[in-house]
Amino acid sequence: MKKGKKLYEGKAKIIYATQDKDLVIQYFKDDATAFNNQKKTTIEGKGVLNNRISEHILSNLSQIGIKNHLVKRLNMREQVIKLVEIIPIEFVVRNVATGSLTKRLGIEDGTVLKEPLIEYCLKDDKLGDPLIAEEHIYAFEWANKKEIEKVKKMILRINDFMIGMFRGIGIKLIDFKLEFGRIKINGKNDVILADEISPDTCRLWDSVTDKKLDKDRFRKDLGDLIPAYTEVAKRLGILHEQSNVSAVNNVTKLSSVKKKNK
Repeated sequence: MKKGKKLYEGKAKIIYATQDKDLVIQYFKDDATAFNNQKKTTIEGKGVLNNRISEHILSNLSQIGIKNHLVKRLNMREQVIKLVEIIPIEFVVRNVATGSLTKRLGIEDGTVLKEPLIEYCLKDDKLGDPLIAEEHIYAFEWANKKEIEKVKKMILRINDFMIGMFRGIGIKLIDFKLEFGRIKINGKNDVILADEISPDTCRLWDSVTDKKLDKDRFRKDLGDLIPAYTEVAKRLGILHEQSNVSAVNNVTKLSSVKKKNK
C-alpha cells in the first residue's frame, strides 16, 4: 500500500493518506511524552514495540467481537487502519487507584477498586485534557447517549478480556486509556475502538513485585523503559525469550537503512 501525504501528527503517531479514501497508514514514533507534552524525549525502539503490542491486543479483541480500526500491520512501525472520526473524549478505565486519582481524592495508592471506574477527559492538550462529567458530553454534543452507552458496554468487555489476558502472563492491569471513532459500516453509522493499546496507554504492574512495566518508567524517571516494554512483548508471546533491547534497536536501524536505500 502506497503512503501518501501526512494528514496528522500527534505526540506518538503520524497518520498518512493512502490511495484508499477509507484507509490510512499509522506510523509509531519513538517520541515519549508526559504531562501534556511538558516532559518529552526520544527513546529508540519504543515505536516498534508499541506497534507490535497494539497489533496483538487489537487483533485479539477483534476475535471476541470488539470492532476496531486495525486492518493489518504493514511493517515494524506502521499499520493500515480504518479512517474514523475520533470522538474527542479519552475514556480512562481504572481497576486500581493510582496516579491522578489518588492525588485528587486522597486515596491510598494501589487500592483495588470494587468495580471498574470509567472517567471521561476532553481531548484537548491546550486545556490539559480536563476531567469532565458525562453530562458535559451531551451538553456540548461531543457524543450522543446512544454512542456513549455503546462505548461503555465495549469498555467493560475490553477490560474483562484484558484483565484475564494480562493475569495469564503475570501482569496486573491497573488502568488504561481508550479512544473511539465514528465510521460508516455497510452504509450505517457505527462506533469502533481506535487509537492504540500499549504500555504507553496502560498501567501494567508485575503481579508479584508490582514492578512498573509501562510509561510510568518515563513519567517517574525510573529508567529502563525499553526493557520493560520488551518484557511485556515477551510475555505476550510477540517476541522470543532470547530477544533483547539491542535486537529491537537493530530492527529499528535496519528499517531506517531500508528507507534510505529506497
